[in-house]
Amino acid sequence: MNPTLSRMRLETERLIIRPYIETDLSASFALMQNPEVLTFMHMEVMPLHEYEGLFRWLMFSYHTPFELPFKYSFAVCSKATGQLIGWCGLGVLDFSAPDTELYYLIGREHWGLGYATEAARALTAYAFNVIGLDRLYAKADPRNTASLGVFRKLDFRFERELAGLTGDYEDCNGELLHVLTKERFAGRLCS
Repeated sequence: MNPTLSRMRLETERLIIRPYIETDLSASFALMQNPEVLTFMHMEVMPLHEYEGLFRWLMFSYHTPFELPFKYSFAVCSKATGQLIGWCGLGVLDFSAPDTELYYLIGREHWGLGYATEAARALTAYAFNVIGLDRLYAKADPRNTASLGVFRKLDFRFERELAGLTGDYEDCNGELLHVLTKERFAGRLCS
């Protein structure tokens, strides 16, 4: 495992964000069985054998060094209960490599409580202060008002509506791409 990621444990007021461990498989799979949480994602509910393959790939991705194009997803757990309530991640924005994207998902029963913003803020700070990124992107379907609200709270700025993407990325057309610089994020923390 990337030595820095092996020590990763982000704590916020209510959350712990950490790399997945083997025992997260069943809770992570259960989280992804609600089609409502996947409404604006480019994936569908998958059977356990397919999800196991994805989960193994996610864990293997922790071996990728920061200097190479990476995709890391992390468990988001409730500090109070230890329950896995979602995930968040950072990864190469495939249609715009080497740009890096922030992404997240919170279980349906935890919507509206500010967990996505809390997790995204902590992971954004990690991206800038530990990984060393200068810029971070995030995208969302224009109907996904919750994610657009997270972007506003973190001071992401609208860059453009995605258009003209083909092949594997065609489903992203129409999504709104936002960007946040390390400088603006640091300035917001100081103000």
